[in-house]
Amino acid sequence: MKTYDVTRIKNIALAGHNGSGKTSLAEALLFKAGASDRLGKTADGTTVCDYDPEEIKRGISISTSLASFEYNDNKINILDTPGLFDFASEMVEGVRASDTVMITVSAKSGVKVGARKAYEEAVNQGKSKMFVVTKIDDKDANFFNVLTELKTVFGPTVCPVVVPVVSNGKIVSYVNLIEMKAYTYDSKGNAVETDMPTAEISEKFEYRIDGLIGAVSEAVAETSDELMEKFFEGEEFTQKELIDGIHDGMNRGIITPVVCTSATELAGIDMLLKEIELLLPSPDEVYSAEAYKPSKEVEEIKCVSDAPMSAHVFKTVADPFVGRMSFIRVMSGRLSANSETINATTGNNEKIGKLYNMCGKKQTEVSFATAGDIVVASKITANTGDTLADVSRIVEFAPINFPRPCYSMAVKAKAQGDEAKISSAIQRLTEEDPTLTYVQDDNTKEQILSGLGEQHIEVAVAKLKNKFGVDVNITVPKIAYKETIRKKVKVEGKHKKQSGGHGQYGHVWIEFEPCVSDTLVFEEKVFGGAVPKNYFPAVQKGLEESVKKGVLAGCPVVGLKAILVDGSYHPVDSSEMAFKTAASIAYKEGLRQADPVMLEPVGELKVTAPDDNMGDIMGELNKRRGRVLGMEHVSHGVTTIQAEVPVREMHDFAMYLRQTTRGLGSFTLAFLRYEQLPANLLTEVISSVNSEN
Repeated sequence: MKTYDVTRIKNIALAGHNGSGKTSLAEALLFKAGASDRLGKTADGTTVCDYDPEEIKRGISISTSLASFEYNDNKINILDTPGLFDFASEMVEGVRASDTVMITVSAKSGVKVGARKAYEEAVNQGKSKMFVVTKIDDKDANFFNVLTELKTVFGPTVCPVVVPVVSNGKIVSYVNLIEMKAYTYDSKGNAVETDMPTAEISEKFEYRIDGLIGAVSEAVAETSDELMEKFFEGEEFTQKELIDGIHDGMNRGIITPVVCTSATELAGIDMLLKEIELLLPSPDEVYSAEAYKPSKEVEEIKCVSDAPMSAHVFKTVADPFVGRMSFIRVMSGRLSANSETINATTGNNEKIGKLYNMCGKKQTEVSFATAGDIVVASKITANTGDTLADVSRIVEFAPINFPRPCYSMAVKAKAQGDEAKISSAIQRLTEEDPTLTYVQDDNTKEQILSGLGEQHIEVAVAKLKNKFGVDVNITVPKIAYKETIRKKVKVEGKHKKQSGGHGQYGHVWIEFEPCVSDTLVFEEKVFGGAVPKNYFPAVQKGLEESVKKGVLAGCPVVGLKAILVDGSYHPVDSSEMAFKTAASIAYKEGLRQADPVMLEPVGELKVTAPDDNMGDIMGELNKRRGRVLGMEHVSHGVTTIQAEVPVREMHDFAMYLRQTTRGLGSFTLAFLRYEQLPANLLTEVISSVNSEN
């Protein structure tokens, strides 16, 4: 087994908008580096990274896949993350495990929301960044428009490194601005050095080339006082100074290089592999990770091999055949197969069995992994976010901040008796995907599966069927309506029955009045023994069973106080059952007379979105019967709205917000209280509740 020094490891997360070419780029890198023997295509379902049956079927990435390969004695770990917002947790995991986020931007469609979100996540997690302009060979591609857009959106850190030479709408060659050399590519993606462009080849490029060289030099000059002084004196930087300057600037977050490629034609892929080797920081160069000691003190963990082992589990895969697979980033020391570690998150011992390098679904067993590397362990009990540590230095890394579920559906087994299988299978899925939750609604008794969007839930349901053999139906969750009363009444309940021998006799007078309580409040104020004390519990029990169903739509009744004030009994025919029945008769009559109303759940909503969308969102909240309570400025161009909105109006709000803000908006909704349902909706709600029951 080959050992890689921490200085020879590169951990890269591929992120960007859905359809911007992440998986195709990973495929081209693997093929060009000799890690795969054919160039697969996403459309054909033949790529290394999209190997899950659901990914092949849908033609999209659903989960982050790891593809490790060797290039010039470097070990490169590629984490290919999904671009769809429904699978945002996968991107968060991939970025967490990487040192550099390589953001793909289509030369045809430009900067999309997915690129912005990937950049924002990289900044939040303190990772270096690189832009790869993909699909440069498309007839509608315009690299220079995209470069201008990148600078406009992401600021002056954007620095071109590899650019195309375009003549008559076709790419003539690619120029490496560090080497100051131009290359053409044959049909197999092999580079051939050619002459640098002249005005005859491309007037447009000739016009831009001085500016592009100046942009690179200016960016490099910002990295040190010595280089800045040289820049002002008008001296040209050496190739080594350019490489070292960009390398240092990337690591400090002040330079974001831009390269261009065509994954289908393999053009520019060899240069990108060179830039990965020369420009991207290795794990020992990035900021030391912070961890917490058992005393809660913060300790910096340097990424070195001669230190106690510490590692972070950043992803879990539930494979029905292989078993549980845990993706681990080694933060320090050496993680060995068949070793004992401590799970610092749970405090339990963790037995490490076999370790694997992964290239898509291909597994290569290894005996250990050194600091900075990424490996996969099979059949360990650690969960996503857990820290593994050596007993000599127990530390715990901060958990991963995942998006919160915002879209829910009720789940029910198609086949009777599969309920237990559903629970077990979904538990496996929630271990794999922390943004999926599965709970039982205490009010409606439905099993609720929540995720980040419609497609997220659809994929989870498909996995249940294909991976675990559980077929389910999903429906819109029921709303937990309740009923209450608005006025005080006094009613009689009498149960009298003669059927030969002992009869049945129970007679009560009960006052019902509104109160503030989620459960029935029962009191007795009977004078003179009109109702014997031994029947009081029966009356209370009869009422407690009755309040489970109201008189309007059969919903639970809250806010009800019942006072037993009078009644009568028969020395022979009275019984607990008779008084229990009499109480239920009084309950039904009393609620009808006490002005019953329906109550609906109201949630506290916080919506964070761009300022440009605020008007549309507030208008939509008004349509959904929401009450806007206030607005708070969060950052440049972003505001949070706080509102109270009926839960029944919010089922599809996640879809609306994503569409309106193009994926830039987010929200949280938490139950707040119950409020009276408007009279104009009463008939509709009663009808819907009755049809559900």
